[in-house]
Amino acid sequence: MLESRNIFRSIVFVLFASFFANGVYSQYPVVRERLINLPTFDKKPVHYGYFLGLNQYDFKFEYIQNYYKELMLRDIAVEQKKGFSVGLIGDVRINDYLNLRFEPGLFYNSRDLIYPEYVEFTRATDRFREIKSTYIHLPLLVKISTKRINNFKPFIVGGFSTDFNLSSNQKNSDDNASNVFRVVSQHINYELGIGFDFYLYYFKFSPSLRGIFSMENELIPDGDPDSPWTGKINNLFSRGVALIITFE
Repeated sequence: MLESRNIFRSIVFVLFASFFANGVYSQYPVVRERLINLPTFDKKPVHYGYFLGLNQYDFKFEYIQNYYKELMLRDIAVEQKKGFSVGLIGDVRINDYLNLRFEPGLFYNSRDLIYPEYVEFTRATDRFREIKSTYIHLPLLVKISTKRINNFKPFIVGGFSTDFNLSSNQKNSDDNASNVFRVVSQHINYELGIGFDFYLYYFKFSPSLRGIFSMENELIPDGDPDSPWTGKINNLFSRGVALIITFE
């Protein structure tokens, strides 16, 4: 959870630093003119592409009220693993600086939960749960770009998305008593990111760093209200960061 907060703060800092630097830079136009690749690319009303990427997800926990002060328990740790992303892009031009984008994709990831040594646990394996996620990721984003500088242009992107988790186990009748951790099959996120457009001879290449933050509780409680795996958690939210490389 702390790592996700640091990622979010880093994204916000880079966003402001990049656009402040671009504003200062535009006041002192000393860039040498170069051969302009794809000079009319940004004038297209609609264009398409695809993306590839890597992702890494965390969880944010909201515990029951007496979790820390009375029970004196430690946080549940999350071991994050690298995942991959792939998808398509549809881009609609609004004006020279605004684009509306739809980027449906498949995001695969895995996380391990490591519980503290609760007294309810009778086996060492009870402290560990693997959470596999296969998301159909459907974001609707607004891309805000600066003025193009030769074959380079920074941008920020933000919006909302919905995830359909094909690995949620929501309809599974088993729960953690049978080593099955369940989460909801659909939730809503907000997204924020920064990136750079590079105009090459035949196509536009754009790496970006995105933060993905769930807005809805994803936890499905176990059948036993006193379950050590879910009984001490009120809410569970995904927090992710994704490196997205687009080809348009």
